[in-house]
Amino acid sequence: MTLATSRDTVLEDVAIRTVHLTKVYGRQVIAVNDLTFEVPRGVIFGFLGPNGAGKTTTLRLLLGLQRPTAGVAYVFGHRCGPNATAVRQRVGFLPTHPQFPGHLRPFEYLDLVGELCRIPADVRRPRIASLLRAVGLLPVADRRIRSLSTGELTRLGIAASLVGDPPLLLWDEPTAGLDPAARRFALDLIVELGRNRTVVIATHILADIDRVCNYVGVMHEGQMIFCGPMDEMKRRLDCDCFQLVLAGADENLHGFRRLLDGRTDLKVSWLADNTVQITTAPGTRRAQALAELMRLVDQAQLELSSIRSGVGATEDAYLQLLQEDRAHGFKRFQTPAASADASSGANPV
Repeated sequence: MTLATSRDTVLEDVAIRTVHLTKVYGRQVIAVNDLTFEVPRGVIFGFLGPNGAGKTTTLRLLLGLQRPTAGVAYVFGHRCGPNATAVRQRVGFLPTHPQFPGHLRPFEYLDLVGELCRIPADVRRPRIASLLRAVGLLPVADRRIRSLSTGELTRLGIAASLVGDPPLLLWDEPTAGLDPAARRFALDLIVELGRNRTVVIATHILADIDRVCNYVGVMHEGQMIFCGPMDEMKRRLDCDCFQLVLAGADENLHGFRRLLDGRTDLKVSWLADNTVQITTAPGTRRAQALAELMRLVDQAQLELSSIRSGVGATEDAYLQLLQEDRAHGFKRFQTPAASADASSGANPV
């Protein structure tokens, strides 16, 4: 089912769609290179990639803050661009290290944002009060913004992105520079917000992606090298990783080490005297690998204090994707036939 029959519409269940999106700066720097991907509605999408991969430029193109060199992008079926007010009304944006007018207080700033969104006073002011409470800024509501900490400024930016109650959130490095408590707050909030809207977080921090996202896009050197469910990215490894915490006498631990020595079907890394991380060979069934590990633990007369499965899978899959992308080089290059959408969206550099 489509929203309409015009060329500028997409399926209802797609929050973001790009077609051959490209951005070149000064005819020299290719920031976004022939980017085609989709973000389903209702997911928490991790936009992952090293610094300089093109994540922030892509977000700015979606918001209409920059014009693409070629290609086109849509948000909920509306074409993105500098004059696309229908897009910006549906998006809440949190930039990296947001900047605010320091002389204002949090409520005053959020009230200004609400006015710019054309939200009536009787609607926006109760909403702002609720947002200040939700992000934990009520204790500092009477202070000037210039006196707020980095974590408090991030919380204010989060509140500002939610003033318009948008169905799509684009957050760029939302945990950058935060202390552990503020980082945990931001990640927990992302999970909560993802229950009833689409959330896109651009980051290079794998742990954040692994914790909150159910869908991921991996960007490298301006191109999307993977886009799909988190589980699908991890399955690309075709192997399993287990972390065992053992208890027992030192001589039994040494005996367990000897049992693992020489095993060609296992990659063994000791993280501590009693903690070992074991990666199975590709193609090994999980149940078979786990049964074999338990047999070896029992043979060494050790107790199993804890076991974790899938440890490091996101990191390993991510690094494998980058390595494959570098190795392919020109082998993956194809000259795509320009679609009607891409052609109509092309602009001079």
